[in-house]
Amino acid sequence: MKDVTLAAEIIAISLSALAGIYGAWCWWRAHATAWFWRVMRAAQAAIVIQAALNGILVLTGPKPKGLHILYSVVPLLVSLIAESLRVAAAQTVLDQRGLESAKAVGRLPDDEQRGIVVAIIQRELAVMTIAAVVIVVLLLRAIQTG
Repeated sequence: MKDVTLAAEIIAISLSALAGIYGAWCWWRAHATAWFWRVMRAAQAAIVIQAALNGILVLTGPKPKGLHILYSVVPLLVSLIAESLRVAAAQTVLDQRGLESAKAVGRLPDDEQRGIVVAIIQRELAVMTIAAVVIVVLLLRAIQTG
C-alpha cells in the first residue's frame, strides 16, 4: 500500500508541476486555455486520491510519520483556498476599478472591457499557478518525510 501511495504522490506532483508551468505560460500570455483547466482539475483529482490513499494507509497499514500526513493533507486545503480566491478574482478586479457588477463592465468601451477580462484571467491564473507550485513543494516534502 505504501508503494501505491508513493505512486499517487508522484502523479499528483507531476500533474501539479505541469499545471504550474503551463499556468505560468498562460499567465504570461494572458490567455487561459481549456487545456490548462483540464490539467489543473486532473492535478486536483490526483491530490484528492493521494490524500485518500494516505488516509487508508493511516487506518490500515504501518503508521507514517506525522509530518508526512500533514504534508499530504495540506495540499487539499491549499487547493480549496485557491479555488475560493479564484472565484473572488473577478469581483476583486471589479472592486479595484470601482465597478459594481459585470453589467457595469458591459457599458464600457470594448477596449476597456477586454482589459478587465484580461486582468481577471491573469488574476485567476496567478492564484491557481501559485497554488500548484505550493502543492508541488508540499508533496515533495511529504515524500521526503515518508
